[in-house]
Amino acid sequence: MFGFFGKYVDIVSPFTGKTIDLSEVPDEVFSQRMAGDGIAVIPTGNVAVAPADGDITLIFQGGHSFSIKTPDKLELTVHIGIDTLIMNGEGFEVLVQQGTKVTKGTPIVRFDPAAITDAGLSLISPVLLTDPDSVRSISAYSGIDAEAGKTDILKVRLK
Repeated sequence: MFGFFGKYVDIVSPFTGKTIDLSEVPDEVFSQRMAGDGIAVIPTGNVAVAPADGDITLIFQGGHSFSIKTPDKLELTVHIGIDTLIMNGEGFEVLVQQGTKVTKGTPIVRFDPAAITDAGLSLISPVLLTDPDSVRSISAYSGIDAEAGKTDILKVRLK
């Protein structure tokens, strides 16, 4: 009975930078929300941190992306830049191992913004909720200046 209203979970920015709506991401997979719903950040720093407490469930080959599962079973994926998979790990340093339990703000990946832009790629970095079945609603705070590990960028209402 008490679960009727759902629980809210706040997600902080994994990057220091400016938030933008996913519809502004220059990649249809993200802008059309095919890979999940959420928000994107244009990083001004060089470290991606955990956006919530949880377990690192996946670090994608090369370190350009990682996934985390919160204690509430919310699944998040953080993608550093657009099309950065083609960099084959160049400019990315993974700081934790898959399976690591982390707290909000724990550094996960250090990256070289110049290497990304020098490769002709965008720094815009999507932060996605990848399990829509567990989510009732999402409020995304686009157009704000965010501090990595501190500024709320998403409020998620769980089912």
